[in-house]
Amino acid sequence: MNLSRVFDLIPHQISNYDKAIALSKKEDGIWKTYSSKDLKRIVDNLSLAFLSAGIATGDKVAIISENRPEWNFVDFALQQIGAISVPMYPTITSGDYAYIFEHAEVKMIFVGDQEIYTKASEVAGDRVIYSFDQLEGVAHWSILEKKGESGDFAKLEESKSQVKSEDLFTIIYTSGTTGKPKGVMLTHSNVLSNVLSVANTMTPPPGVSKVLSFLPLCHIYERTGSFCFIYLGFSIYYAENMEKIGENLKEVQPHIFNTVPRLLEKVYDKIVAKGYELTGIKKNLFFWALDLGLRFDPATQMGKWYDFQLKLANKIIFSKWREALGGNVMQINSGASALQPRLARVFWAAGIKVCEGYGLTETSPVVSASVGTRDGIRIGYVGKVVKNVQVKIAEDGEILVKGPNVMQGYYKEPEMTAAVLQNGWFYTGDIGELDGEYLKITDRKKEMFKTSGGKYIAPQVIENKFKESALIEQLMVVGDGKNYAAALIVPSFEGLKEYCKRKDIPYLSDSEMIANPKILEKYQEEIDGLNKYFGKWEQIKRFKLLDKPWGIDTGELTPTMKLKRKVIHQKFENEIESIYQA
Repeated sequence: MNLSRVFDLIPHQISNYDKAIALSKKEDGIWKTYSSKDLKRIVDNLSLAFLSAGIATGDKVAIISENRPEWNFVDFALQQIGAISVPMYPTITSGDYAYIFEHAEVKMIFVGDQEIYTKASEVAGDRVIYSFDQLEGVAHWSILEKKGESGDFAKLEESKSQVKSEDLFTIIYTSGTTGKPKGVMLTHSNVLSNVLSVANTMTPPPGVSKVLSFLPLCHIYERTGSFCFIYLGFSIYYAENMEKIGENLKEVQPHIFNTVPRLLEKVYDKIVAKGYELTGIKKNLFFWALDLGLRFDPATQMGKWYDFQLKLANKIIFSKWREALGGNVMQINSGASALQPRLARVFWAAGIKVCEGYGLTETSPVVSASVGTRDGIRIGYVGKVVKNVQVKIAEDGEILVKGPNVMQGYYKEPEMTAAVLQNGWFYTGDIGELDGEYLKITDRKKEMFKTSGGKYIAPQVIENKFKESALIEQLMVVGDGKNYAAALIVPSFEGLKEYCKRKDIPYLSDSEMIANPKILEKYQEEIDGLNKYFGKWEQIKRFKLLDKPWGIDTGELTPTMKLKRKVIHQKFENEIESIYQA
């Protein structure tokens, strides 16, 4: 079958797999499932309903919802008639909604639940809103689908035939770490080429193959991932929410899932915290296994004695880790930010293949990806550049990308587009190195800063290393224009409580503990121990502990959990100044 438009993936799946469960989501405690043929039927009905509602080629429709099958239904249905989806994060403000509705000229809106509807309706104007949940006074999406059942399917086939691979199929507004979001224009060809390029990095097991999806579909990482899973014949199960991921993993027992490093860090920290709760020989065995794992390198022959010990550790310790992830996980894809090398080592040692990749919304997104084999992984690298994509490193270290996956540009922003697209190359803004086919990311170009002594500092490398401490949850390096580097630190309060318990230090409130001289002394020890990995000009000379974590809702993190450095600088201006005045 010729795949030239994203919606061609539906007949492809029916022809090759005809899944009894293509999509599933828990409703009222029961997994509600849709087969490949259900997916096609509902999507076709919705496409016809859109046509009868006056949605035409090039019209924009917003989708604002948590992950659920209805998200896919609307997305595919719009594609089939040449309309353009505008996915949006449920977590952003009504002001952001208003900006995107106007900038993208959105004609119709789909919302997931009451909370999203309340925000969207405030700024929707006269735009029609449909909901996925049953909401009082709001038209339900099923009403629209029902209208399509009596439509002219010959008309739909004609509409589908007019959609070309080079046509725009979505505008994704990047979350951005500063300023207004930019609308990234992606075609069917952009995304489909990326699906085909990365498909060979994942091999479905024979028979039933399942994936648990919890990263937001409005982000290109999970969206292209979902198209890839459909192409490969995985059944996609949508997690109930972020709090129930652990429970859903045990229920679904997936073979693969996409994640961000932040979630893997939390999983690891919880495992280690439980290890500290053990006593006697069990505790000794746990930390013996952990130490083995932290030394593991999948690309290196570790020796017969090490292999024997690791086999034993897998049997008595790491098997429980795999059970906590459902017992069937063959690969975890990690992206959106840097993965700590120690996490890659220990999970691989535990038989959990964490494969780091790299990409951007503007590249649909995958530029490079790791493969779940020992000869296809290199710790500290973000994998090999994927098929049909070219990468080169500019003189200043910036990563440049060329290929069919590169966006058409930013919607209504020709000057911004011209600044990043030059002679067919996309300027990523990331700094990196190529070692043969393997790509390594060292920092964000815009995030590097210079001290008053003229030395450049790449904060991401330092932050990633310092977060290896069990006592550090979040950290941002500061010091632009100052005479030394310093850091704002959000402690891992769970780790801190465990430390206080071991040292018989009474734990009061979080705010009281970060002012405790013994705690400050311990953090200084942690900083001193980690500083040795960096040059003298990069080392953290002073720090400030904060008593509240940074979050998406409070504005310090993007929806993909990247630091909004400008926001943090503004919110904690006094704390930063106090570091340099002390």
